[in-house]
Amino acid sequence: MSDTAAPQTDTTASAQTSQELDASPERQPSPATDAPQPRATVNRSTTPASSAFAEYIGSGWADRDEKIPAPRPAVVSAAAHRAAISQRHPGERLIVPAGRLKQRSNDTDYPFRAHSAFTQLTGWGSDSEPGSVLVLEPTAAGHDAALYFRERAGRDSDEFYANPEIGEFWIGPRPSLAQVAGDLALSTRHIAELQEVLDAVDESTLIVREADEVLTAQLDALRLVQLDDHDADASAEDADAVLARDLSELRLTKNEWEVGELRAAIAATARGFDDIVRELPRIGDHERGERIIEGVFNARARLDGNAVGYDTIAASGPHACILHWTRNNGPVDPGDLVLIDAGVEVDSLFTADITRTLPVSGTFSEPQRLVYEAVREAADAAFAVVRPGIRFREVHTTAMEVIARRVAEWGMLPVSAEEALQADQQQHRRYMVHGTSHHLGLDVHDCAQARREFYIDGVVEAGMTFTIEPGLYFQPDDLTVPEEFRGIGVRIEDDILVTEDGAENLSIAIPRTADDVEAWLARERV
Repeated sequence: MSDTAAPQTDTTASAQTSQELDASPERQPSPATDAPQPRATVNRSTTPASSAFAEYIGSGWADRDEKIPAPRPAVVSAAAHRAAISQRHPGERLIVPAGRLKQRSNDTDYPFRAHSAFTQLTGWGSDSEPGSVLVLEPTAAGHDAALYFRERAGRDSDEFYANPEIGEFWIGPRPSLAQVAGDLALSTRHIAELQEVLDAVDESTLIVREADEVLTAQLDALRLVQLDDHDADASAEDADAVLARDLSELRLTKNEWEVGELRAAIAATARGFDDIVRELPRIGDHERGERIIEGVFNARARLDGNAVGYDTIAASGPHACILHWTRNNGPVDPGDLVLIDAGVEVDSLFTADITRTLPVSGTFSEPQRLVYEAVREAADAAFAVVRPGIRFREVHTTAMEVIARRVAEWGMLPVSAEEALQADQQQHRRYMVHGTSHHLGLDVHDCAQARREFYIDGVVEAGMTFTIEPGLYFQPDDLTVPEEFRGIGVRIEDDILVTEDGAENLSIAIPRTADDVEAWLARERV
């Protein structure tokens, strides 16, 4: 059945419960396809083990809700991505895992987040099941897609009440094969049947390697055995890298639905910034005020989305000069600036990435305003050049021209701005060592495995979404900087959509000029 045919569940898997599959004496467990057993809790377990208890807890339940949902809006975008990757890899079997739970400590795990390539091709976002695997099996017409995951066990199974990692008594309801098939418009199969795919591994089988290390290791071992070629391992890794590269490059431009998800993430992020501004007066009362900022924003991310798209940076005073300050354990003192770099990840897993720098007392000092407006000038200049047909690197180059000119005017450079801008000079980069832009989407640094000629050296196209985020960071102990500037760090970051004839600043509604920021703080404090 082709990928565009009506979705259906695999009848063999749906006819058996996961208990029957797991209990079958003929079937040997596979470490790559079966969910791992719970980490040892036997020394503190009080779960009854009697047959009377098992019989009693497995009976007397109301029928489950077996309603099959209508396909979610993401399925059209996911199908388009599958069709595109199918065209790039004819005749090759493609394995795209969601990934597994990652241990935080002992028997606790980090919240699960599926690999972006898996979500890209399935549309399964914040509600995806750990250990799931998408397989695109080559056919004469392209590829057939099948989604393998561990279906919920029956209530007559001890998994239901005794498995704290996947049991519904512990983590809540889990979907059936049929429900996921309807929801994602994909054929679905029990994870146990993935072994049949692995048994058929040949030189045409590719995998997204970083998504599931255990499954990748098993696949590599099977390649060595089945292909009987010890050079196959390196060549297979190269071929796998091409798959990851192609999936990244397919995300360089976004479709209408994907742009809509980014708009939703940005709108939620804007509400999070409003929440922070309203809390600024009390934030200064705590010795870890940065933590309060982080917590306030995280609350909004959980209310309006799935989570934060990355660790929030809440950097006050000289901490703002540390580019990825995520300890967030410092005070937020009156008179300082606080740099907040944060983004909400919505349930589709698309994330915003926005930075605003706020005066804690409500108004900028003269040096703070001077630095702030220089950064905004650089951001505005970069935005002004964005349109289809330019090279992506021109965005950064344009912002750097402003940065070099301003720090030269302030007497910080040993050479002129023009000299500093030469490729073999670059002294102005002391005060802004990072780049101005990166692509944005399912990952905060999206499309990271795309080739350089399609990324930094690539031609900008309509539908691309990326950041513009110049900054200036004057370390408190930097003797090349006039004293009144030391300890000031400013970044302004916006999320940009390239249109057919220019660009749209998707985050323009969040105040960004110095005057508008001051008015924003005054308004929210009333």
